[in-house]
Amino acid sequence: MVQYNVNLEGKTVLVTGAAGFIGSNLVKRLFQDVKNIRVVGLDSITDYYDVNIKYERLSEIDSQVAEGSSWKFVKANLADKPTIDALFEEEKFTVVVNLAAQAGVRYSITNPGSYIESNLIGFYNILEACRNHEVEHLVYASSSSVYGTNKKVPYSTDDKVDNPVSLYAATKKSNELMAHAYSKLYNIPSTGLRFFTVYGPAGRPDMAYFGFTNKLREGKTIQIFNYGNCKRDFTYVDDIVEGVVRIMQHAPEKENGEDGLPIPPYKVYNIGNNSPENLLDFVTILQEELIAAKVLPADYDFESHKELVPMQPGDVPVTFADTTPLEQDFGFRPATPLRDGLRSFAQWYAKYYGTAE
Repeated sequence: MVQYNVNLEGKTVLVTGAAGFIGSNLVKRLFQDVKNIRVVGLDSITDYYDVNIKYERLSEIDSQVAEGSSWKFVKANLADKPTIDALFEEEKFTVVVNLAAQAGVRYSITNPGSYIESNLIGFYNILEACRNHEVEHLVYASSSSVYGTNKKVPYSTDDKVDNPVSLYAATKKSNELMAHAYSKLYNIPSTGLRFFTVYGPAGRPDMAYFGFTNKLREGKTIQIFNYGNCKRDFTYVDDIVEGVVRIMQHAPEKENGEDGLPIPPYKVYNIGNNSPENLLDFVTILQEELIAAKVLPADYDFESHKELVPMQPGDVPVTFADTTPLEQDFGFRPATPLRDGLRSFAQWYAKYYGTAE
């Protein structure tokens, strides 16, 4: 187990993508766990999906700022370098958690420009700001998509990841490379987190479970790719946040190698559930929980609303995380059962969309 070497109490932390799914949950958790913390949240609130959900998440944060702590939200684009530089100058961040990114594999096929702007230029601006203002730890989101067409499972952070099947995956891999270069050149402690299929209440509407729910409610047919033979390591959002909060508090150590030169204070971890679920089983559990939450009627004819179709471009047949290093270093592994997580989502959905009336 590593020793924590970053104290968050009384410090100022930047969370980019704070109106996002993982970002908003992280901010709420920091206020719950850490005394006298100042959190600055940054988000450009793009309309990639329903902005109302993003504003809903922000209002939840507003209502959960602990006494003695403070919260400031900045609506800005990561690619806007002067704004980012000014924010770092003003706030003197101890830890930066970069979760802002243009997400989604399929969207990267039709809208490549938004990925270059947010995931490359935006990330470069964060790295430059960390270099010019001594930050104790940069934590940033990578993705399980970097494993691409790798055949060996479970995916280990020791595996080579040179076969991205989407531009999104390529931008995430490049984030890891850029962070490594900055860690090496400027001794900036950085940790990259490869998240595996994150789900939960107030999640991203572009994710399969959310889209399936919308379609089933509207009586439309859902398409299950690769004839239902896809496997995904579905990871509940609270497990992701638990991992992030622990990792924030341990920056990779600065040390010199045998040649006397600094070894880059750089780490990458998988955060996944370590138990891939078949997509058909996933959809069956989702349907049962949607019926239980009264989102769907009890007699819903599920068979007539599903269609098994071939694989889509940019998709991979399986994702499966090896989380051994996370367990060894931080004593933690995600373990929320799929049914529990989907139940929380179904109950949130019923409340948010008022379907249980």
